[in-house]
Amino acid sequence: MALELNQLHLASIGAGLAVIGAGLGIGLLWANGLQSMARQPELLPKIQVSMFIGAALVEGVALFALVICFMQMK
Repeated sequence: MALELNQLHLASIGAGLAVIGAGLGIGLLWANGLQSMARQPELLPKIQVSMFIGAALVEGVALFALVICFMQMK
């Protein structure tokens, strides 16, 4: 029982870290993207597409990390 409870705690910590990392990554991505759009408005479409692709990749990695954490809970 203690071993299962320990695995549950570690998986929960790992899931929390994955979500925090994804939040930080997307926040930095959008902050820098908006800053670059303000500096070079003529590149707005290219920057927006790159931002959306980057956000999707960050979310994909975060979901993969969450699945791994939940698989550890058994």
